[in-house]
Amino acid sequence: MYNLGLDIGTSSIKAALVNAKNNKNIFFVQEPIIEMNIKSIRNGWAEQDPNIWWKHTCNAIKRVCKESNVNPKKIISIGIAYQMHGLVLIDRNGNTLRDCIIWCDSRAVQIGGNAFKEIGPEKCLSHFLNSPGNFTASKLKWVKDNEPNIYEKTYKFMLPGDFIAFKLTGEINTTKNGLSEGIMWDFKEKSPASLIFNYFGFSPNLIPKIVDNFTLQGKISYDSSKKTGLRVGTHVTYRAGDQPNNAFSLNVFKKGQTALSGGTSGVIYSLTDFQSVKKNLKLNYFAHIDYSDKVRSIGELACINGAGAMLKWLKNLFGENSYQNMDKIAATTSIGSNKLAVFPFGNGSERILDNQNIGGQFSSINFNTHSKAQFFRATIEGIAFAFVYTMGIMKKNNYSLKNLKACNDNLFKSEIFSETIATLTGKEIEIYNTTGALGAARAANIMNDGFENSINKNSENDYVKSFHPLKNKSEYQEAYLRWENKLNKFYKS
Repeated sequence: MYNLGLDIGTSSIKAALVNAKNNKNIFFVQEPIIEMNIKSIRNGWAEQDPNIWWKHTCNAIKRVCKESNVNPKKIISIGIAYQMHGLVLIDRNGNTLRDCIIWCDSRAVQIGGNAFKEIGPEKCLSHFLNSPGNFTASKLKWVKDNEPNIYEKTYKFMLPGDFIAFKLTGEINTTKNGLSEGIMWDFKEKSPASLIFNYFGFSPNLIPKIVDNFTLQGKISYDSSKKTGLRVGTHVTYRAGDQPNNAFSLNVFKKGQTALSGGTSGVIYSLTDFQSVKKNLKLNYFAHIDYSDKVRSIGELACINGAGAMLKWLKNLFGENSYQNMDKIAATTSIGSNKLAVFPFGNGSERILDNQNIGGQFSSINFNTHSKAQFFRATIEGIAFAFVYTMGIMKKNNYSLKNLKACNDNLFKSEIFSETIATLTGKEIEIYNTTGALGAARAANIMNDGFENSINKNSENDYVKSFHPLKNKSEYQEAYLRWENKLNKFYKS
């Protein structure tokens, strides 16, 4: 028997199968092969069609079963990880009313900022642990104000993972951890955030039914069975945002442990608890996957919106075939890229920069000396420097860097990227051969196997290698200090 994991990402849909008895990885696919696009019809806007996610989800499920030679009827449970903070709206017939306003969309920054001031900083931080910011609740308010015809037709709002679960099962529901990432959960009252709903004028009827994680959240419907090949009645038993799920994938379970992610965005995610949260408006605090009234575990999250998105933009600009080739070309030039500096902040407003959108920037370009190799290396280094800068914010919040773990994919496949972070932080980065889809597949088994049993099966065979700090730090430190000084000229906190 097998468990299926789905990861509904910004660039692609990933599907993984694991053996239900021992949690070992069986097979993995990514769909589509070419990365999905983000629609940006106005500066600062970012949208995707949820129905495209569903199309690629169906294709990914069929592919992972066919290419692994696994009978889909032998899949017993399904877990879903998904891009966080998105807003999907459906009508009473379950049809989407507009494209999803995704996580890196900046249109609602001012709405969230005004809510923070008018509700009151103390109330927001004690009830939501965050400013309403540019999250799902503020995006829904934008629709209410600017697209009233769509808002009036809205039956329920959903997060991206809720939508895929709905398409699989026909059940409309969400989770506490999902609501928390939309600033729709009240940690103080342990209930949906009536404070924010009353302020924005939302009806509580818009909230889907709330289900616990690690429980039966729905069963594969006849309609989705025809589209995916899955057995009617197969259980969906887990759902979580991509970053909490990434932490689970890496066996980050204890307070202070840290998961790193370098996909479209760059994320540093550490575990704490409700009592220990040291609120900082440059950081985010969301319910972790095992959050409950009894286990009040919280994920402390710092995000760089324009990490892999910056490298993808450069790859397309230069017409390169692969990121691996870009890394090889970048390795032919020296640390510091001959003083060329890149700032990867061109994918929406940045929480770590006080919700400012300073745009992606190149600095100190010399038309006579700078080559393609230096553009590639400066970009990889610039993203790594943004990670180090963000870790500095967390350290000021009394965060201790330890047990740094990352998946063996995306940016962490780059030696330049990983060694730069390890050297500047002085910390080992452990790399594991896992993915968000694999983590979701393993988490899907928790309902049957229990949390502790599943954890014990997970990561011993996943370890690949470590990146250690290099002895020669001076060149890295000089390059980073130049980068940070230039950033301070662009951005004043």
